Amino acid sequence: MTSSNRSPFERLKRQYSDVDLVCPKCGYDDDDGEWQAVTTGGVVQYRHVCPGCGAIRRRTISLGPN
Repeated sequence: MTSSNRSPFERLKRQYSDVDLVCPKCGYDDDDGEWQAVTTGGVVQYRHVCPGCGAIRRRTISLGPN
């Protein structure tokens, strides 16, 4: 699948997975990991759980007016 065929959510998830998989707590570099995405319709939450220490990082994007 080319990037033009991916949804905006998939493209952002891939961007996070390409550059942001080093845990700021313990320094573990999760080369094989990825961010998981969940949406409620008005909010998209990306989440990564560090396999080294279990720290959970979140990125939340609100869709629509605030």
